Amino acid sequence: MNAARQPVAQRKPASVSILWRVFAVNVIVFGLAVFILIASPATVSNPIKTSELVVLVGGLLMTLAVNLLLLTVVLAPLRRLATLMGHIDPMRPGQRAPVGDWMRMSAEMITLSRAFNTMLDRIEAERRDSAHRALAAQEAERVRIARELHDEVGQTLTAVALRAERAAGELPAQSQALGEIVDTVHRSLDDVRRIARELRPEALDDLGLIDALISLCLRMERQGAVRVQRELEGGLPPLGPEVELVIYRVAQEALTNAFRHAEASQVRVALLRAHDSLVLTIADDGRGLPAPMPAQMTGLAGMRERAILIQGQLEIDSAPGGGVEVRLTVAANDAEA
Repeated sequence: MNAARQPVAQRKPASVSILWRVFAVNVIVFGLAVFILIASPATVSNPIKTSELVVLVGGLLMTLAVNLLLLTVVLAPLRRLATLMGHIDPMRPGQRAPVGDWMRMSAEMITLSRAFNTMLDRIEAERRDSAHRALAAQEAERVRIARELHDEVGQTLTAVALRAERAAGELPAQSQALGEIVDTVHRSLDDVRRIARELRPEALDDLGLIDALISLCLRMERQGAVRVQRELEGGLPPLGPEVELVIYRVAQEALTNAFRHAEASQVRVALLRAHDSLVLTIADDGRGLPAPMPAQMTGLAGMRERAILIQGQLEIDSAPGGGVEVRLTVAANDAEA
């Protein structure tokens, strides 16, 4: 018998409607006012005296003040929900309206909070799907452009260089000019190959994430006078190809920004395990981002979109003259293949 009654004892009472909560507040306030009038020796003359008018106006004001105070308490959850709705940031998923105790929230508030949370779930799921499709199309386009650069432009430049070298041997008088053309073509061919490698990270498929990051750091270091300090932890948990690609692209974008815009002398690239998460950090000692930080810059927005795609958290800390630190945090259980 006790076992049969236990679920009934643990069942929560149904939440009270906001209509009845407001009605109960008014009943309490007006009932209290009537009780005070009955219990007090105050009288009302006809015509009314000034002292009696002062007492009535004071009682009315006190009644309204108590009513306002109680209604503020009753409607506080609605105000908090409205404030939360106004501060929802689509670039920071995971924010939800609290569905609190039935004693504090009305039935309408609980229903509204749950509906709002369900709407956020749908929006975030659709945003992840849209980002996945957009970034997949972007990567496919990168691969196509890289292949055409390698197969078409690269072969054309190679043919031009060979013909210029052959012409230099046949025309000794023009050998110097043709040699300069050959050097220019070879430099252009190196640039084409570099751009193709940046568009399609072959090392990521062939060598894995850690070696691909090492290759990226070395390549970026060769392009400028910026020293890259690496701190890449081995023995990381297995990562899905999509997670590896996002980590690589975020590192690539952050390094590119540091080399092109930050005027930095040193950049630190770290991929470490922290408890049950993986943390990618790219920090430079450059001039930093302007204040307020332009969150809608294309590069920053692209990194945030990629982080949302793998349900990661991207944080960018910067101060004018204090450098920039980009941190991508990915839950290890979400990163596994």
